[in-house]
Amino acid sequence: MCNACITNAVKKHMISRRDMFRSAVALGAASVAAGIVTARPALAAAHGTVVDLTHTFTPEFPTFDGVPGLTMEQTVKFDESGYQLFRLTVDEHSGTHIDAPLHFTTDGTSVDELPVENLVCPLCVIDIEARAQEEVNTMVSTEDIETWISANGDIPEGACVAMHSGWADKVGDASYRNDADGNFTFPGFSKEATDMLMEMGVAAIGVDTLSLDPGNSADFAVHYSWLPSGRYGIENLAGLRNVPAAGATVFVGAPKHGGGTGGPARVLAVT
Repeated sequence: MCNACITNAVKKHMISRRDMFRSAVALGAASVAAGIVTARPALAAAHGTVVDLTHTFTPEFPTFDGVPGLTMEQTVKFDESGYQLFRLTVDEHSGTHIDAPLHFTTDGTSVDELPVENLVCPLCVIDIEARAQEEVNTMVSTEDIETWISANGDIPEGACVAMHSGWADKVGDASYRNDADGNFTFPGFSKEATDMLMEMGVAAIGVDTLSLDPGNSADFAVHYSWLPSGRYGIENLAGLRNVPAAGATVFVGAPKHGGGTGGPARVLAVT
């Protein structure tokens, strides 16, 4: 079909939609709208408050290698065609994103193969913000996990355990990634802690920083142990201070491109 035909068809459709909505108002669309409005409180009452744990993904969002993880090219303009769209070029490991097992193995589970039952998890948030203000490369330790259990009870099997270091507040500032000397500086998990979480049957770990490992890691020990075990990680989480330490459920909107090692995700918590 020619571009002019498409454009004309889109414009005709837009006009017909406007006419349809005008007619709907005349016929009592307000009652339909009322039905929609009343459905949402019922959903909220059943499931609680939804908290977005996802940063807005832009070309300026900080990345591990310093190269923009997103480029956007407008390929269709509204004033020319009656609709608009962008072509995106995306680095799998940028923005709030998933690390699938395949990221650090040659034959591990790809992001599209992650079991869906592992993408809806009890959320356990370990708060190390106070310590991270003084120790920029601090790690979630086994002691932190034990302290969390003492306060909240056992970590459920299949849980997602997330580190809240307060680092999400630094997005937009160079200190999210580096110190003044250009060294990677941000908190992460210790391998001893993630080994403990493996034994507990935890499905995923998450961080509000660029990496599951701390910024000064020389060996990516957590990546090389956690991911090859068949589990996944989430990096660059946001909003963790807005969810309780225990009791929330996280919904991980993992991408599903075949053979992917990870990818940007929409992550929501219901409290």
